[in-house]
Amino acid sequence: MNRDRHILSVLVENKPGVLARIALMFSRRGYNIHSLAVGPTEDDAVSRLTLVVGTEAVQLEQIVKQLNKLVNVLKITELGEDAVERELQLVKVSADASNRSSIIELADVFRAKVVDVGLDTITIEAAGNPRKLQAMLDLLEPFGIREFVRSGTISLSRGGTAITDGGRARMRRVI
Repeated sequence: MNRDRHILSVLVENKPGVLARIALMFSRRGYNIHSLAVGPTEDDAVSRLTLVVGTEAVQLEQIVKQLNKLVNVLKITELGEDAVERELQLVKVSADASNRSSIIELADVFRAKVVDVGLDTITIEAAGNPRKLQAMLDLLEPFGIREFVRSGTISLSRGGTAITDGGRARMRRVI
């Protein structure tokens, strides 16, 4: 993992406007978000944001300080290089009778699924770490990528630790 690329896991109150306030904070300070995924947690009152930011360590420290100032932010953790990281990708590839089987074989190599077949296209769904998904795109490029979409990164630390460890009681009091 590039050390100018950092994954932040942020627990926030599940309330309207929280994401807008976080995005505004990034915008005001000129920080770029490479990837953003938001979803529920095991606690209905708490949502989890996974932010991928490309920045130097000094700027990262400022980002964390600014996020901590926001009232609805409960906890921030930077996930390390060993974190489990996944994205979802859909790719629509040009496919005719002469190359259709090659595209399907390539999808199988990446443990991807063919989710749609048209007269002149195949749509493939793949999940994995960003490097794997980019490698698949690179190999599909010669066939002609009509379009593709990729989700934001989601990530968890490895092992038994969790961002919510020791914090559930505190989070319940805040909310």
